[in-house]
Amino acid sequence: MAQVTMATASGKIPPAYKNPERGRRIALWTAPILISVFTLAAISLHLALRYGFHAREIIWKSPLFAVLAAGGIYLVVPLLRKLIAREFGSDHLAGISIITAVILGEYLVAAIVVLMLSGGTALEQIASRRASSVLDALARRMPKTAHRLDGGRLSDVALDEIHPGNLVVVLPHEICPADGIVVEGRGKMDEAYLTGEPFEIGKTPGSGVLSGAVNDEVALTIRVEKPPVDSRYAKIMRVMQETEQRRPRMRRLGDKLGAWYTPLALAVAGIAWAVTGQAERFLAVVVVATPCPLLIAIPVAVIGAISLSARRGIIIKDPAVLERIDSCRTLIFDKTGTLTYGKAELTEILTAPGFERTRLLQLAASLERYSKHPLSAAVIEAARIEGLAEENVERVSERPGEGLRGLVDGKTVWMTSRKAAVERGAALPPVAEGLECEILLNDAYAATFRFRDAPRKDSPHFVKHLRPRHDVTRVLIVSGDRDLEVRRLADEVGIQEVHAAKSPEEKVEIVQEETRRAPTLFLGDGINDAPAMQAATVGVAFGVKSDITAEAADAIVLETSLGRVDELLHIGKRMRRIAMQSAIGGMSLSVLGMAAAAFGFLPAIGGAIAQELIDLAVVLNAVRASVPGGRLTDF
Repeated sequence: MAQVTMATASGKIPPAYKNPERGRRIALWTAPILISVFTLAAISLHLALRYGFHAREIIWKSPLFAVLAAGGIYLVVPLLRKLIAREFGSDHLAGISIITAVILGEYLVAAIVVLMLSGGTALEQIASRRASSVLDALARRMPKTAHRLDGGRLSDVALDEIHPGNLVVVLPHEICPADGIVVEGRGKMDEAYLTGEPFEIGKTPGSGVLSGAVNDEVALTIRVEKPPVDSRYAKIMRVMQETEQRRPRMRRLGDKLGAWYTPLALAVAGIAWAVTGQAERFLAVVVVATPCPLLIAIPVAVIGAISLSARRGIIIKDPAVLERIDSCRTLIFDKTGTLTYGKAELTEILTAPGFERTRLLQLAASLERYSKHPLSAAVIEAARIEGLAEENVERVSERPGEGLRGLVDGKTVWMTSRKAAVERGAALPPVAEGLECEILLNDAYAATFRFRDAPRKDSPHFVKHLRPRHDVTRVLIVSGDRDLEVRRLADEVGIQEVHAAKSPEEKVEIVQEETRRAPTLFLGDGINDAPAMQAATVGVAFGVKSDITAEAADAIVLETSLGRVDELLHIGKRMRRIAMQSAIGGMSLSVLGMAAAAFGFLPAIGGAIAQELIDLAVVLNAVRASVPGGRLTDF
């Protein structure tokens, strides 16, 4: 036996796992916080120097100049860029207030507006960061080095030095660094983090392994099939980076309300200036009109709803989903794993002449231990109930579309689809309701295994309550399963519109057409559901069976429970209601303040203080979105 030695190399993270946007992203969310803290400290220092120590004017103004030179420019320049690009929003009122205050020498007023604007921006960035924190945790799991085997010598190398064809040893309890095929060792790997399967999957020579899977107690030697940059885990990272670069539209409600509020404020300020000839009136109006109920209250409500969702096992990836979900009038379900438990039971074994049922079940169950197919657990459980021992398995192969093949006790066992069996000339029993797979032994048709995936107990109640409780007008099933099976389920749960035997491309077309008619919510759990989720107004991943599905979704319900889906609907509806209350209530108070400022009863500094009090009131109301406030389910 070759002697194995260990040579440690300083490893660096390969490009697949680096995040080039990380520094920029950290700056994006930390800069507004730092500006807020710095501005608050500067205002406090200004007041102390001016009224406590009675310092010279240039000295007590210096902290305010520092705020405006640093924070003011940082916040105003992006607003000017948006203005040049003809993107005018409610936050431009804050920019106008800062510029006007500086022109009129009201530096304290300008600093207070900087504090308000930076505070709202900081809250927005914090909400976006919290929405993607789960994906950040996923990125941190990946090892930085791999144990490469060269001529019996084991050395630690950086992941970007791993190439297809290399032999890599995955030690006990380590995370697999690359996609590959087992060439030596028999053990198990936990792929739940990637596939959602609740059990460890057996690995033997010929078994495929996924990067990110956690090895069990036996060291496995794998032959790398893909470089780490093209692995399953790297794909997750790339999608995460794209998600981070996409700025969530946190203030969609604010933009809509600001469409009329901003022109109103500028009109009142302009009229007050024109009538009185006092530019200070214009400043006082725009300061008290600074839309902090939109800049702060809505992000606070969103953060609260994200936090509440996380406590309920719901990960919000796109904060805007909380605003959109209450408007969805069409709900589209995938079948397996959503309306059903996704845990099929083996109900019938139809054997061909000359084959023995128990022996076929034993061979099939032995092979299925090395598969992650949803039907594998049903076969294994049936064999366990009958007390059948596991046979020796070798040369396992499971290629997409071909089924599962392996050498079991010296016999070639192939578990495949009806279509593939028919192409081999097999004489199969008639098609029946339910799921099935065909067993070929040494290339001869041996049996048909039939399964049934029972509907969830709460599926009929959930479907029935959607119209009266959530104003849903249409409910559809769009599935890739056979028509007989899908229609049987639809009848059991109370859904009339069925689209069965659909490919992922056909699913997308159906969802796109429905979305053109009305806002849609698509609920699915499989990889083939990912494109449809992106086509829907809101895509919700049910469980975490696929990293691709999770990345395509706007929200992830970690617990496979329709009750959690109902909670998401209620959280979104309640968040929108609280955000609207806060925004409209705060703007109403601001309108009263605008009137007082226009008539000269409220100076600029008084308007800034009044706006802060309004902010306090709306924020206290907005934080209610973080607490349940009663039951979150109603079916």
